[in-house]
Amino acid sequence: MGEAKRRKDTLGENYGQDTTRILPWVPISKSQAEQFVSWTTRGAWIGIGVMVAAWVTIRFIGPAFGWWDVVY
Repeated sequence: MGEAKRRKDTLGENYGQDTTRILPWVPISKSQAEQFVSWTTRGAWIGIGVMVAAWVTIRFIGPAFGWWDVVY
């Protein structure tokens, strides 16, 4: 408990706020960077899923229904 009180006295009004930055000259906090990585990772997986669905459609579903022929 003593450490938390000392930290609160040291930081003052900034106590409990995310003020840690990636680099001093970059105005992005670590939590914002983690959120960005989370969003871009999710977007990448969605893109991979769309690409696989398109490949399956082009390679198997379309020819099975006679929509087009696959040329070898």
